[in-house]
Amino acid sequence: MEHFPGPMPRTASDAFVDRLEALHASHGYTLWVVEVIASARGSTSFAGFTGLMPPSFDPPFAHAEPCVEVGWRLWPHWWGLGIATEAAQASIEHGFTKVALPEIVSFTVTANARSRAVMERLGMKQVGEFDHPRARPGDHWRRHVLYRIRPSGAQKPG
Repeated sequence: MEHFPGPMPRTASDAFVDRLEALHASHGYTLWVVEVIASARGSTSFAGFTGLMPPSFDPPFAHAEPCVEVGWRLWPHWWGLGIATEAAQASIEHGFTKVALPEIVSFTVTANARSRAVMERLGMKQVGEFDHPRARPGDHWRRHVLYRIRPSGAQKPG
């Protein structure tokens, strides 16, 4: 949570899960749990989540409709193994082939080099920067970079 305002209180976390379940029911995409097979016996370990969802704020940048972000959060134990990239690539593929999204965006604070590297490995292109509309001047998480990917042949948003 280094690049976020802070951890969510339990009530906000529960509301977030409710929002994800409703999103999947209504749109066919959401954030999904990432589990890793941790032993030869097939036990699994919760590694984090990845997937697609609309931003929880009115985006201050040009975008196609609907505006959908690919995102991920993994426990630090699972960093550096390619899990975020692999899971996010599967999410992007789902968004383009099953949901027919016109584009997918991703964004993070400018200092988040690890997530920016994932975005670049996914083939996303940096297209700008913006100030997060919920951040105040001086907040460490205020300035964000914006990345975008479109399926082949897609047009720019109007």
